[in-house]
Amino acid sequence: MDKQILLEGIDLLEFFGINNSKIDLIKRLFPKINITARGNSIFIQGEPNELKVFEKKFALILDHYYQFNVLTDEIIIELMNNGVSNLEEGTGEPDIIVFGNNGKPVRARTPNQRRLYEESSKSDLLFAIGPAGTGKTYTAIALAVKALKNKEIKKIILSRPAVEAGENLGFLPGDLKEKIDPYLQPLYDALQDMIPPKKLEEFMKDGTIQIAPLAFMRGRTLSNAYVILDEAQNTTVNQLKMFLTRMGLNAKFIITGDVTQIDLPKKSNSGLVQAMKILTGIEGITTIYFDKKDIVRHKLVRDIVEAYDKHQEYIDKIRAESRMKNDEKN
Repeated sequence: MDKQILLEGIDLLEFFGINNSKIDLIKRLFPKINITARGNSIFIQGEPNELKVFEKKFALILDHYYQFNVLTDEIIIELMNNGVSNLEEGTGEPDIIVFGNNGKPVRARTPNQRRLYEESSKSDLLFAIGPAGTGKTYTAIALAVKALKNKEIKKIILSRPAVEAGENLGFLPGDLKEKIDPYLQPLYDALQDMIPPKKLEEFMKDGTIQIAPLAFMRGRTLSNAYVILDEAQNTTVNQLKMFLTRMGLNAKFIITGDVTQIDLPKKSNSGLVQAMKILTGIEGITTIYFDKKDIVRHKLVRDIVEAYDKHQEYIDKIRAESRMKNDEKN
């Protein structure tokens, strides 16, 4: 009896091993099954009962690879003998959101990251507000990848407003996509940490994962999706309203931003600032404020943020004193 098992979205070198070493190990564990690896398929021959046992065990290997993005000889032996690996025994840790490349756990590392993790299961719309380096976007993308792996949603949509921070899009080389991609690079970086390159490429091609500037969201209804809008402080009032009203059935929205880093023209109002005011108190909407204690980048980032905060406090104080003097004169 012959059967074929199709391997979808798999890095074949990682899965088969150098010189097919991992497939050879599986062959040794199942001497009664004739196993042939050809392209992205496994062909198996043997008695029906033996094939049934093999398919059940091999499904464990596939599930493990899809969940943890790593497969070693030790893991194969553990799965074949015990039906579970050491990595799976650690999935009960409360701060692990998802497993990234090479089985590296992506954790909620700070109190507010953990709160975002916890609230994501309760609210369909979350605002994550705070300074650079607090892991707002990274945590949000980890939650989206987790939901996709658990088949809670069908696609991930990541977006950013293409607003120049002291630069001009028109002077950048290339077509529209090439001009916009630098704005979206932080989103690509996070995904590349969590999804193997082959699988990520497949997701991008078939639309399971979509990364696009905010302007491309107009007119869409986003259903069965995890949708993240990053750098939302640079949206106008109308842009953010447009985005929020894209929410369809079985959708989860996370809006991230830093209200101290608004790059809009001075006359424009930030849609994020307004939304935080007018959407307060609506059931199903949660706002989480990150602060300097959540900064998980280089230790100097926290010092830099604090220095800028102190400088701004000084400027605000000077302006307030100036206004008081002017009022007294008048």
